[in-house]
Amino acid sequence: MQTKIIKPLIIIGLLLMLTIIGLGGGLFYKIHSHAFVIMDKQIVYVDERKNYADVITQLQTVGKLKDKQFFHFLSEKMKYPQNMKTGRYEITPGMSYLEVVRMLRGGHQTPIQLTFNNIRLKKDLAECIARQLIFPADTLLDRLNNPQITTALGFDTTTIVALFIPNTYEIYWNTSVDKFLERMKKEYDHFWTPERLKKAQNQRLTPIQVSILASIVEEESNLKQEYPIIAGLYLNRLKKGMLLQACPTVKYAFGDFTLKRILHEHTQVDSPYNTYKYFGFPPGPIRIPSIPAINGVLNATKHDYIFMCAKENFSGSHYFSVTLSEHNRHALQYQVELNRNHIR
Repeated sequence: MQTKIIKPLIIIGLLLMLTIIGLGGGLFYKIHSHAFVIMDKQIVYVDERKNYADVITQLQTVGKLKDKQFFHFLSEKMKYPQNMKTGRYEITPGMSYLEVVRMLRGGHQTPIQLTFNNIRLKKDLAECIARQLIFPADTLLDRLNNPQITTALGFDTTTIVALFIPNTYEIYWNTSVDKFLERMKKEYDHFWTPERLKKAQNQRLTPIQVSILASIVEEESNLKQEYPIIAGLYLNRLKKGMLLQACPTVKYAFGDFTLKRILHEHTQVDSPYNTYKYFGFPPGPIRIPSIPAINGVLNATKHDYIFMCAKENFSGSHYFSVTLSEHNRHALQYQVELNRNHIR
C-alpha cells in the first residue's frame, strides 16, 4: 500500500523538479537572449531627470526592444530603477537583456569623440559643446563670462577662448561643465610643450598673444602654407612700431565677417579690436585659432614683407609686398575685380 502511494509522489516530485528546471532554463535562456531588433549600434541617453519610463521608450524607439515586460521584470529584480545613472549608452544588435540592464545599472557608458573647430565667438563655442555634452550652452557661457572662473584658469573673460585647442577629445557625455573646463585646461597645458613655449618666447610673445595673432592669421587666409608668411608680416609691423591694420579685426569690431571691402567708415569704428585705430594686439582672439594657425605663428617666416593683399582671382591666396607702392598696385587690381564682379 505504501509502495503504491510512494510511486505517485516520486513521479509528482520528478515532474515538479522538471518543471522548475524547465522554468529556470527558460528564464536563463530569456535573460541571455537578444533584446533588440536592430542592425547597427544605437544610442540611449539618460539625463539628470533619470526618467525610467523615458529609458524604456528610448529602448523601444531606437532599439526596437523585443519584450518590454521582460525588460521591466529583469530591471526590477536587479533594482535598476532605484540605481539609474546618467550617461550615453551604446546598445548593439547582439546585446542580451542581462547585458543591457547591467550596462545601464553600472553606468558603463561609451565615451564620445568631442570635436570643435572653425569657431569664432564664445556663444558659438558654447552651442557647439552643448550639442555634444549633457549641459546646456548657457551653463558653459556663464562660466566663460565669469571673471573668477576665467582667472582661475589663467585667462580673463576676453582671452578665455584661447584655452580651447581645436582637436578631437574622448570624453563622457555626462561630464559636468566644471569637469569639462578642467579637462580643457589639462589639454591646453599639454599642448603648450616646452618646445612651443620656447618658440613663443623667441618671438617675444606669450601663449595668449600667439593665439591672438594666430586668430588674425587664420581669418586672413584659408591657405595653411601662408600662415607663417602672414605671421611674419604682422610681427614685422610690430617691430617697426606700425599699426597691424588687420582687416579681420575690423570685421570683428564691426560685427560682420562677411565684409568684402573694408571702407573708411569701417576703419573708424571705435573698438579696442580695431587694429586700424589702436596699436598692438586686440584684447583677445577674434576666433578660436586652429593648431596649424598657432604653429604658423610659432614658426613665422623671416622676411621683409609688411603689406599683403588678396589676389584678384579670388583664389584665397595673397600678394605680399615690401613697399607701399607695390601694395597699392595689387590693391587696385583687387578693387577692379570686385567692381567687375559687382561685389560690395
